[in-house]
Amino acid sequence: MSLDFKAILEKAEAYKPQMSAFLRDMIAIPSESCDEERVIRRIKTEMEAVGFDRVEIDPMGNVLGYIGHGSHLVAMDAHIDTVGIGNPENWNYDPYTGYEDEEIIIGRGASDQEGGMASMVYAGRIIKDLNLQNDTTLLITGTVQEEDCDGLCWQYMIEERGIRPEFVVSTEPTSCKIHRGQRGRMEIRVDVRGISCHGSAPERGDNAIFKMAPILLELQELNNNLITDNFLGKGSLTVSEIFYTSPSRCAVADGCSISIDRRLTHGESWEYALDQIRNLPAVKKAKGVVSMYDYAKPSFTGLVYPTEAYFPSWVLEEDHPACQTLVESYRGLFREEPVVDKWTFSTNGVSIMGRYGIPCIGFGPGHEDQAHAPNERTWKQELVKAAALYAAIPSTYLKMR
Repeated sequence: MSLDFKAILEKAEAYKPQMSAFLRDMIAIPSESCDEERVIRRIKTEMEAVGFDRVEIDPMGNVLGYIGHGSHLVAMDAHIDTVGIGNPENWNYDPYTGYEDEEIIIGRGASDQEGGMASMVYAGRIIKDLNLQNDTTLLITGTVQEEDCDGLCWQYMIEERGIRPEFVVSTEPTSCKIHRGQRGRMEIRVDVRGISCHGSAPERGDNAIFKMAPILLELQELNNNLITDNFLGKGSLTVSEIFYTSPSRCAVADGCSISIDRRLTHGESWEYALDQIRNLPAVKKAKGVVSMYDYAKPSFTGLVYPTEAYFPSWVLEEDHPACQTLVESYRGLFREEPVVDKWTFSTNGVSIMGRYGIPCIGFGPGHEDQAHAPNERTWKQELVKAAALYAAIPSTYLKMR
């Protein structure tokens, strides 16, 4: 039986008020990383209300909702933690009360990434309404701590829960384009030691800040010469933080450290990136120690799941069944060709596909340039469009296999 795309679109449009209200409810709950409990419980309530077959909150605090009991497990993911609001003077509206009109919704998390959650939940409702489960089990996840540590939630679910879907749809914002890859990233630290002395006679000591200075210049030059991939683009690095230790403002600094945000393109591993910095002449001369940061913050449940701050790049082939499932669903629903592209930023795909090789593909409401921005917004019609596409995925996938 052919898939009734018109019925799916009509259902998605009909649920626009409910999706908008649900998104406004999520926005109204501050939910920065490690403090997501209230929004997780709100999502669980909505999943249960629209008729999910099973809903649970795992020991890390992720919410998992299941629809169907078929043999093919397909997952859709939205991280539901947000960053903070920054300087409140940059907001024209309260970031949690927000703003809504006929076209847009404004508030922290509107695009990044609670809009994706609203569309997913109501896609589940459409699947139930139209009996589109077939031989699939659809798993919809609202995941925690992504803004702090991309993919940690999926590391936990894969390693500790044994959850391995046939593919995962990330609902990070794509402006309703299909995204099939992203650069990876690392958080790197460089430490240089010196010897303190009184600032009136600096020649008696060894100033660690001065020793760091040529390292900074060489890092700036290294950024200009990193490799480029035809699809993902160029690797990059920037120095994001600087620290020092000194007995006082009247003394020579005896320690200096920097943090580096390193973006990895296809073909760059963590070892490769660390060795590039270790081999810089200024690092060798200063006997600098180059290391990768670790992450070990407790989730809101108190669970600590330590990992290194390495988030691999990943690319899904354009002819992969997961990518083609979204392409065919898009064509059937919207009678036009989709744009297939990539993310600029990082997503939970760093674990799903980057670490574990589970195919990952992206489609989401909202725009990348709204992520972490003041007056963050999303577009209601994109919520509708995303919900319709998500609802079509299980049936289309079975036909693509």
